[in-house]
Amino acid sequence: MFRKVLIANRGEIALRVICACKDLGIQTVAVYSEADRHSLHARFADEAICIGPAKSTRSYLDIPSVISAAEITDSEAIHPGYGFLSENSEFAEVCDACNVKFIGPTAAVIRRMGMKHEARRAMQEAGIPILPGSEGTLKSTEEGLEIAHSIGFPIMIKATAGGGGRGMRVVRDASEFGPMLAQAQNEAAAAFGCGDMYIEKLVERPRHIEFQVLADEHGNVEILGERECSIQRRHQKLIEESPSPAVSPELRRRIGDGLKVAMKAIGYTNAGTVEFLMDEDGSLSFMEVNARVQVEHPVTEFVTGVDLVKSQIRIAAGQPLSEVLPANIEMRGHAIECRINAEHPETFAPSPGRITGWNLPGGIGVRVDTAAHADCIVPPYYDSLIAKLITYGGDRTEAIARMRRALDLFIIEGIHSSIPLHQRILAHPEFVAGNLDTSFLARTKLACSK
Repeated sequence: MFRKVLIANRGEIALRVICACKDLGIQTVAVYSEADRHSLHARFADEAICIGPAKSTRSYLDIPSVISAAEITDSEAIHPGYGFLSENSEFAEVCDACNVKFIGPTAAVIRRMGMKHEARRAMQEAGIPILPGSEGTLKSTEEGLEIAHSIGFPIMIKATAGGGGRGMRVVRDASEFGPMLAQAQNEAAAAFGCGDMYIEKLVERPRHIEFQVLADEHGNVEILGERECSIQRRHQKLIEESPSPAVSPELRRRIGDGLKVAMKAIGYTNAGTVEFLMDEDGSLSFMEVNARVQVEHPVTEFVTGVDLVKSQIRIAAGQPLSEVLPANIEMRGHAIECRINAEHPETFAPSPGRITGWNLPGGIGVRVDTAAHADCIVPPYYDSLIAKLITYGGDRTEAIARMRRALDLFIIEGIHSSIPLHQRILAHPEFVAGNLDTSFLARTKLACSK
């Protein structure tokens, strides 16, 4: 096992990794920007090093600074969390060159899965269903139009290096194709440094469902069920739950068996998530692979009893899944996660500032992952997520009841938060009935969805 791990992240996920390391008896090193000097992750790690100014490109995304911190502290491994450098193949390569273990997939796998058209091809070769679309990146507008006509409108233009809803455009008519393609290319080039695009058939009102993967470095792969992530705004998730109300045990088994074959063929290691869209007929089609731990991993931990972050660390240390996981994994009960963001609940405008009042909910079946606290300052430089509220129950009804209770007891004053929106969603009869899809906010008019 590692003696010391550096956490190349901030906020609640940095604290989450620190807790997992403490459980394993591993020393921790936090890196922080000048804006996070008084943060809890810097306070609770065994060591903490400032790696630059508030701007993430000069701190949390600065590979030389992160590697230097690891070398100075004699850290044997780096956990990237999610976001920032977690899916950066160059960072994984540098870690390897510096003899520091990257806790995640190999650089080659990250690179291949990060290019969405390559991931599509890999899944198709392994027999996983994919949506009709282009076989590779688009070479021209004319080629794109030809493909769009062959699969039929409406279609979705997507960035091969995309994420977070950027570089995506819905095209419902041929006359829109050229302008929409140009917009998506420009947005993707600015966000990811790559304007390459591909096309998929648009699924109207889909459910967004993802499967949790754990794979060791000895060729063993395990699928730990699925999560429903259909409640979104601007293609970004707001609420996740496990299991999905729409996935039957037979479908879960069939997709899980296929993914074991696919991920082994890819050479995948450590934790990851395979994301699907489900159409109105209940058919799943592959969308993308996230080669990292997900924000919503706690709901899987609740229903399986598996600590995913500890599993990541143990896998990276060379342990086989037979030692990491229990002999029989069963999904029991139901878990829901609400992402509590520092933003206006109607407009989604960011709301940085000082938290003047703070009360965390508790009780049976309630978990809060956060690095915020009373009198702390939410900086304007990073993602607006300030807490993850997770509830667990014997069934979905109980999990919803506990989430409503927990949201009522969660107090955040001084800034806006998404709590009022979550309360409206949890009370809506369509959510209670499990009638979910990615257009939920728009069709229920619970908030501005644009």
